[in-house]
Amino acid sequence: MGVLIETRGPAGGAEVPRDTSSWPPQALAPSSAGPIEPWAQPALGTRTATIPTNAPGNRVAFSAKTEYGLVSLLELAAIHPQGGVLQVAEIASRQGIPDRYLEQMLTSLRRGRILHSIRGPRGGYQLARPPADILIAEVVACLEGDTDNRGSAARQSPEFEVIGGLQQRLEQAREAILANTSLQDLLDDRDQRLQSQVMYFI
Repeated sequence: MGVLIETRGPAGGAEVPRDTSSWPPQALAPSSAGPIEPWAQPALGTRTATIPTNAPGNRVAFSAKTEYGLVSLLELAAIHPQGGVLQVAEIASRQGIPDRYLEQMLTSLRRGRILHSIRGPRGGYQLARPPADILIAEVVACLEGDTDNRGSAARQSPEFEVIGGLQQRLEQAREAILANTSLQDLLDDRDQRLQSQVMYFI
């Protein structure tokens, strides 16, 4: 047997009786995934939004050039303890990166003293330092250069100043993360993921 409860309208108007004979509503009814708690439902009149993480112009994300460079460095970091060397074609084949594009990136990293190049038939590239001594901030600076955006510097209205302050805080947070993350940190994370995959298949 249902009872009547009173709720307020979406605009804070008069209280409206509601019949609860079919309570809970279908949206809150238990499902195969378990019951949905009432507190997990959006409040009446609440607006929700989805923020895309891959939106064009998202400066927090890495460029394709930096992504490929970091992937290549991870390949080299994995064999660094053995003094291993990899050629451009080997990395390109494994990671699906165009050879010429990868050669340009590795040349930039060599000029930035992050990589050594070894000549000869069995030559290639290897890390110039241990992975723990290579910070991601250094790699990003080498491959992307100065990413500071001064496009709105000439606009001094309060609205542009507010947006500029937000951009500055985002950049500071990004730089702090990159400056406190080493190539070894990424390698450890990769190894944990590989281990998890092995355990899953076992």
